Amino acid sequence: MMMKNIEGLARILKVLGEPNRLDIVLSIGRNSRSVTEIVNLTNLSQALVSFHLKALRTNSIVRTERDGPFVFYTLPDKSLVDLLGDLSRAAAPLEASENHPHHEPKHHPKGFSGAGWRSGREREVL
Repeated sequence: MMMKNIEGLARILKVLGEPNRLDIVLSIGRNSRSVTEIVNLTNLSQALVSFHLKALRTNSIVRTERDGPFVFYTLPDKSLVDLLGDLSRAAAPLEASENHPHHEPKHHPKGFSGAGWRSGREREVL
């Protein structure tokens, strides 16, 4: 399969590579969520959630929907939830091998820790 928009894909992956943004996207999932709901689901501050939602909105990863005075965030393409689920399942064996007691450390490119987004905020992808 030939990718026609490598730069666009790289931009989206870079935006989603930030752990808080990924957590926010996973908390929205297939639903519409208010900022308050996202704050409660992620345990992030309202200011931090709003900051990251702006970046996600700017990059068309989330969109807003109004219902009277309320603003809700949703994913314009719900297939992103499926993709993140597939990536999560693909990452599981890699994480298991990294946590194996006899695991030899891998040499990662400069600036790459290999730790992924394991920060104790692991969210189930539905």
